[in-house]
Amino acid sequence: MKKSDNYHKKKSFFEGWYFKQQSKENSIALIPGINISKDESKYAFIQIITEEKAYNVNYDFKDFSISDDKLTIKIKDSIFSTKGLILNIKSKDINIKGRLIYSDITPIKGDIMGPFAYFPFMECFHGVLSLNHEVNGTLTLNNKEIIFNNDLGYIEKDWGRSFPKRYLWVQCNDFSLEDTSIMVSIANIPFLGFEFKGCIAVVYYKGREYRLATYNGVKLVSYDEKGLVIKRGAYKLQVKIKELSPQGLLAPNGGEMVRTIYENLICKANFKFYKKDELIFDLDSNMASFEYVNS
Repeated sequence: MKKSDNYHKKKSFFEGWYFKQQSKENSIALIPGINISKDESKYAFIQIITEEKAYNVNYDFKDFSISDDKLTIKIKDSIFSTKGLILNIKSKDINIKGRLIYSDITPIKGDIMGPFAYFPFMECFHGVLSLNHEVNGTLTLNNKEIIFNNDLGYIEKDWGRSFPKRYLWVQCNDFSLEDTSIMVSIANIPFLGFEFKGCIAVVYYKGREYRLATYNGVKLVSYDEKGLVIKRGAYKLQVKIKELSPQGLLAPNGGEMVRTIYENLICKANFKFYKKDELIFDLDSNMASFEYVNS
């Protein structure tokens, strides 16, 4: 584990990873990351999101290290990777310890950003590390034991200068049909002096991955705080958000965590996927995650 030399050359930069795990009884997401401001001041952080509350713990930048493949992140006494988590986080508000083991990681085919991954001036980049995997282990959060036994996990990451000013994000892999996972992100994207609405989405169903994105001709029919409808060719994805329960999180702006957004770690939603007029699936979930930021 070592710090990449690239981090010492950056200004107005953030990088964060999102590790979510869910059981029928409990859900928790961990966001380890770093921020580098315009004046090159640096620090690391870990955000913890539960169904009831969100926490943020800051660390000295020297407490952060990362593997060369960027798949293992260490912040002081906690380790985050595609193989699992080892947590030892303590502040005045939170004490969380434990270990989780991940298995059967489900990566996507290629980069979710498509050709936009090769434009270095993009404001924000997105990556999906696992659409779905199995989670086992135990965490203790403020003396409460949280057990995961053959439960579900999801991993993604973001990096760049700032989160988009306006965006929608929804993710779910907790369905009555096993091996089904959906992620959609729609955002206003600054690009070469103008702005466009960009979409990246993946539907994983019965071992097949469907990609609906700006770079392969997706059409944004509608999207707002109640859900979305997007189409690409013969395929249409419709998401309806039924019930929200938001928690406030810190988000990056110019490499500094000075913006508050609201994430629904779990909410009720309905997902419909069509090929032409044929309904491929109609699925409800009480464990979708959703963000809608309009300013």
